[in-house]
Amino acid sequence: MIIGLVRHGQTDWNAVGRIQGQTDIPLNEEGIRQAKALGRRIASEDRQWDAIIASDLQRAHETARIIAEAADVPLLPGDERLRERYFGEMEGLTRSERVERFGSEWPVEHVNGIEPMEAVRERAHAFVEQWRQEKSDMSLLVVSHGGLIAALLPLLCESIGDDHIGNLSYSILEWNDEGWTPILYNCTVHVEV
Repeated sequence: MIIGLVRHGQTDWNAVGRIQGQTDIPLNEEGIRQAKALGRRIASEDRQWDAIIASDLQRAHETARIIAEAADVPLLPGDERLRERYFGEMEGLTRSERVERFGSEWPVEHVNGIEPMEAVRERAHAFVEQWRQEKSDMSLLVVSHGGLIAALLPLLCESIGDDHIGNLSYSILEWNDEGWTPILYNCTVHVEV
């Protein structure tokens, strides 16, 4: 199996550093431009994706739809297991607002309503394992969120750190008998052009 991991395009909240979590914010014009850029890249590459699936939040689903149309790849229904971490009372706050309200230690695990990181890893890993076991010969492109992807990648590949995942970051992993091997990691050249 080959799996591609893509972070959704930019939103207005991304642009001002407002934490989104599971708040359902749409792409902005820059996010649409970024998604189109990756769509063109994927359409021009030799690698063929069998399908695209995304988080059911609109910023990820719209990114996936734009890429699917550009690359002529079937778009599957969204999957809530691919949602960003729920940040409870932190959602909607900028960094300075979070520091003012909760202190300089962030993320703060004791903030009311925040989803434990282990729960994020578990649901993301369950998604990947289900697809790997049921569709081991598939090439699946997944559009999700920065926090989820940053938590998932080191879980699948020990050699990968938990680096910041930028908007429209593109990573590819391949499964073999030894486990997951990175083919491409956290690439954003398509949005930098």
